[in-house]
Amino acid sequence: MMLFNKTIPRRTFLRGASAVIALPLLDAMTPASAKPNDPADLYPQRFSTAYVPNGIIMNKWTPATEGAAFEMTPTLGPLTPFRNKLMVMSGLAHNNARALVADEAGGFHPRASSVFLTGAHPKRTEGADFRVGTSVDQMIAREAGKKTQLTSLELAIDSTDILGVCDTGYTCAYSNTLCWRTPTTPVPMLNHPREVFERLFGDANSTDRAAKISRMHEDRSVLDYVRQSASSLMNRLGPADGQKLVDYFDAVRSVERRIQMAEEQSSRDLPTFERPAGVPAKYTEHTKLMFDLEVLAFQSDMTRVTTFMMGREQGTRVFDELGIADAYHPLTHHQGDSVKISKVTKIDLLHTQLLAYFLERLNSTPDGDGSLLDHTLTIYGCCISDGNMHLNHDLPVLLIGGGGKLTMGRHVRVPQHTPMSNLYVTLLNRFGVSADSFGDSNGKLDL
Repeated sequence: MMLFNKTIPRRTFLRGASAVIALPLLDAMTPASAKPNDPADLYPQRFSTAYVPNGIIMNKWTPATEGAAFEMTPTLGPLTPFRNKLMVMSGLAHNNARALVADEAGGFHPRASSVFLTGAHPKRTEGADFRVGTSVDQMIAREAGKKTQLTSLELAIDSTDILGVCDTGYTCAYSNTLCWRTPTTPVPMLNHPREVFERLFGDANSTDRAAKISRMHEDRSVLDYVRQSASSLMNRLGPADGQKLVDYFDAVRSVERRIQMAEEQSSRDLPTFERPAGVPAKYTEHTKLMFDLEVLAFQSDMTRVTTFMMGREQGTRVFDELGIADAYHPLTHHQGDSVKISKVTKIDLLHTQLLAYFLERLNSTPDGDGSLLDHTLTIYGCCISDGNMHLNHDLPVLLIGGGGKLTMGRHVRVPQHTPMSNLYVTLLNRFGVSADSFGDSNGKLDL
């Protein structure tokens, strides 16, 4: 750690045995006299995606009014505190998620997850010769990742280790991830909080796995290993920066403790279900923990691009915490049954409640001249609108936050079947990536 003229370099780390902690943006890193060549070095723009599967009950989602006077519908209700920082988009379509030829019958769900961020039609195959397209998050990450330790961070709730065929004619590779580094290179998604935590705070320069295991068994925190350098730094900071650092360390420790508690609970004799040891039993706890890890990743500037698959297409999770005993995916094939529709609506509402939790965490985390929410653009949505009919047009899509400098606080309806790839061309340009086309785009959106 080096200090120059009482200014702390932006990329400052506290190091200890088997641990390294990047610091959040402090006032001492942005002196008034500083004139950076690239303002993004001080106030970086982040890009995140939150994806929900299986479709949404659209008449509970879509506002009837366009423009700034739109109403918050029942499913959007939890996002009311962020009304002026979100844009509801209607009319977008992922036409490449449809069956384009006769022998592509079925495959609705693997096509949905593979197309959402790529805009490309996946090759129908049950083998290793899969192909789709480079995803928009990875294109942004190529540029943003030049200035961060991690190029991007990919998270999931459900296991993504499933092999074989997940739908007629389609390999599970299409269902395991939303992110593609190249058309033939899927990016693995992490669903284990411990793995994500170690990726953020484990010492990349150390191969001493035994030290990490010892720390876990001793119930020691990564903060214990950087205590000396942290104390030295605190003595050089002003009151505002000191409090900011204390809040950051508290957040790190809180997340770490929750991971440890999940690991302790997983060692007990619990009913068998699809989750690895160390993953919280409740969906809400697991999801909030992963969102908190995203916030830490942004706060420490370890990465500026994250993707979170909040559920797996065709997932059969049972939302018992909502009092719903039915499996999720079969419920979405409701065939007009009002009871099933009501249950899916409750799940849709839970998803937006969890999104609101993430937005509040971003909004309450200081970052430069504002908050993380001011410097982050989050896309929230699904590649299926009507889950009963597997429709891929008029998709449920939200843009949220100040990243990308778009005009928020409105409902924008574009002509039906406008490629969602048009939106991605616009966003690529906003995040410094030169692109005239993407996926099946036929233009760009003026937002």
